[in-house]
Amino acid sequence: MTTSGLIELMAPAGDFEALQAALDNGADSVYFGVEQLNMRARASMNFTLDDLEEISRRCSEKKVRTYLTLNTIIYDHDLSLIKTLLDKAKAANITAVIAMDQAVIAYARQIGMEVHISTQINVTNIETVKFYALFADTIVLSRELSLSQVKKITEQIKKDNLCGPSGNLVEIEIFGHGALCMAVSGKCYLSLHSHNSSANRGACKQNCRKKYTVIDQESGFEIEIDNEYMMSPKDLCTLDFLDQIVDSGVKVVKLEGRGRAPEYVATVVRCYRQAIDAIAAGTYTREKVDHWMQELQTVYNRGFWSGYYLGQKLGEWSPASGSMATQRKVYIGKGRHFYPKANVGEFLIEAYDLKIGDKILVTGPTTGAQETVVNSLMVEDTPAETATKGDRITLPLDFKIRPSDKLYKLVKTEFAQN
Repeated sequence: MTTSGLIELMAPAGDFEALQAALDNGADSVYFGVEQLNMRARASMNFTLDDLEEISRRCSEKKVRTYLTLNTIIYDHDLSLIKTLLDKAKAANITAVIAMDQAVIAYARQIGMEVHISTQINVTNIETVKFYALFADTIVLSRELSLSQVKKITEQIKKDNLCGPSGNLVEIEIFGHGALCMAVSGKCYLSLHSHNSSANRGACKQNCRKKYTVIDQESGFEIEIDNEYMMSPKDLCTLDFLDQIVDSGVKVVKLEGRGRAPEYVATVVRCYRQAIDAIAAGTYTREKVDHWMQELQTVYNRGFWSGYYLGQKLGEWSPASGSMATQRKVYIGKGRHFYPKANVGEFLIEAYDLKIGDKILVTGPTTGAQETVVNSLMVEDTPAETATKGDRITLPLDFKIRPSDKLYKLVKTEFAQN
C-alpha cells in the first residue's frame, strides 16, 4: 500500500497482532514499547528485547519506520537498562527512540540513534523547539495547542531553516486520534497519590475514568453536575478536519492505542490512511468522512471530540466508563488449517454458534486483524446454515489463517443505532 507523501501516519503496536494490523492497513510508521520503561508499562501488551529484530524485519519489508518509546521518568537504577535497550534497538536497526528524559536523549545521540521528543516534554513554542532541535529530528508538540499555534511553529521552522541533527528540517508531530487525559499532555499525579502507581512511569490506574460526585461539605448537599464522569475526556478524533492538519505543516500524525486490540488498530489506521490518501487525491468529502466516522465508532472509543485544535469549548466528557463501540467481539473458536489452493480456512468452534451472514474477525500474530462476512459454510465437509460448539467448519477466505489464530463473531452493542 503506497502512502500519499502528505503526512506520516504513525500507528500504535502493543503486540505482534496489532503490529501486523498496522502494517496491513497502511501505516507509515509504528511505535511500540519494550519491557517496562514506557508510558504503557502497566499494559500486558509489551514487546521484549528479543522481539526487536522481528519488529524491524517486518517493518523493513514494508518500508515502515519503527519508533521505540522510552518516554517515562527515569531513575538512577534505570540507567543500565536504558543503555541495554538502546544498544539492542540500534543493533536491530530501529529507526528512532521517542524520549523525554535527558539521560535517554544523551545516550541515544551518543550511539548515533535518531531521537524524537515526546509530548511529555510539553513543547508549546518555537524557542523550545529550537532548543530540542539540537538533539532531535522530530518534536511532538503539546496536546493543548490549537492548530493556529501549531501552524505558527511550523512556519517559523521553515523561515529559520531550523534543522535537526540529521541536517533536515525539524519535523513536527501531533496527536491525531485516541484516548485523552484530563492532565496536561498526560502528566498526571492522581494515580501516584492514590495508589503509589505513577502514570509518569507507565502505571496509571485511570482514576479519571471512574464516576465521581461533588458534595458541598458545609451543607452536605450534592452539587448538580452534568456528568458523573467529570474527569474522563472523550477520545480525540481529527479525521473530520484532517485536511486542516495537513495544511498546518505537521509532518507526523500519531494514532494512540498501544493498549488496544488489533481490530482497533486495523480500523483506525485504515480510516486515517484512506482519509490522507483522499486529501492527496482531492476526493476528501463530507460523505466519506461520515462513512469513516461510522467505522471508527465500531471499535473502542469513549465518544469523540476535536480536542483543543479548533479552539472550541473545552471539557467534553465521556458519558460512560468504558467503550461506546457500536460492535464487540465474541470468541467462538480457533484456527486449525488453511488450504491455499481453495482459499479455505478451517476452524474449530469452541463456544456459541456461527451462521451464514455473520460478521467475523480473525486475529493472530502473523494474520493481524482480518474481518469478513460468512457467505458460505461447511460443517464436517457438509454445507450448512449454522455451526455450533464442537463443530469443525470450513469457509472461503481472502486471507491466510494459522493454527494460532482466534476466531470471533462481531455483534452489535447497545450503542449501535440499528
